[in-house]
Amino acid sequence: MKKISQAAFAIIKKMQQNELNESAIYEAIAEFAKGDENKNTLLRLAQEEKAHYEIWKKYTSIEMKPQKGKVFRYKLLARIFGFTFTVKLMENGEETAQEEYSLVAEEVEESSFIRQQEKEHEEALLEMLDEERLQYVGSMVLGLNDALVELTGSLAGFTFALQNTRLIALSGLIIGISATFSMASSEFLAARSEGRDDAMKSCSYTGTAYLITVILLIAPYLLFGSASYIPALICMLVIVILIIAGFTYYTSVAQDQPFKSRFWEMALISVGVAVVSFVVGILAKRFLGVDL
Repeated sequence: MKKISQAAFAIIKKMQQNELNESAIYEAIAEFAKGDENKNTLLRLAQEEKAHYEIWKKYTSIEMKPQKGKVFRYKLLARIFGFTFTVKLMENGEETAQEEYSLVAEEVEESSFIRQQEKEHEEALLEMLDEERLQYVGSMVLGLNDALVELTGSLAGFTFALQNTRLIALSGLIIGISATFSMASSEFLAARSEGRDDAMKSCSYTGTAYLITVILLIAPYLLFGSASYIPALICMLVIVILIIAGFTYYTSVAQDQPFKSRFWEMALISVGVAVVSFVVGILAKRFLGVDL
């Protein structure tokens, strides 16, 4: 076999370990993935990665074992965020190593063919994954976005109008719970009118996303002292940005959508509504002469 440089050897050794890790990860996720087709797809991915591991082992002559810590980490991510997100996150991570692969290709001619074949096959297999929660991303976005815009604006307006974190939290909670049921029921009726059989499941995703957002946004007003309404407002806005960033990142990875444009769109709308509502709260307090 052709002698390769030390730098290329180190990269091949790293690639070999990654292939083995991913094979073990796919097998672990397949154990709890729902649906026979999803299980079979994940097991096929595991076999592909193991085959690539064997190819690179020819160049290193090193027998390796999966890194248990990395396998456990991705298995945990799959439990929390779903296997589609986790698998695509792993594959996206491989794209960052293109420079390393280019270096190897200069010395190992078949590596380019292997990488191309691997990419095409894995993309085809990834398209076969069908996870329930991703079918209802639209419902989750509806609940999440509506809660962020409506409750952020309401809490910002209440912050200056009431100037008491307990009163603000109480008002926000009443509005939030009522809006949760309203949004969930609206989603149910809309799905039923379209003749869909999954109306209950769809409204559950919408309502759950809305309720979780309500709890997270009200939390700062319960944690800060009654007079610390400005720090609570700032904390609430930070949570809004984090929720938007987290959810946008999840959907951008799981559904192969752009991150920056969607993040800035949601962030600007939510924060913009909060600023306008805060000003409305100031004006309402001044012109109505309300002093709490």
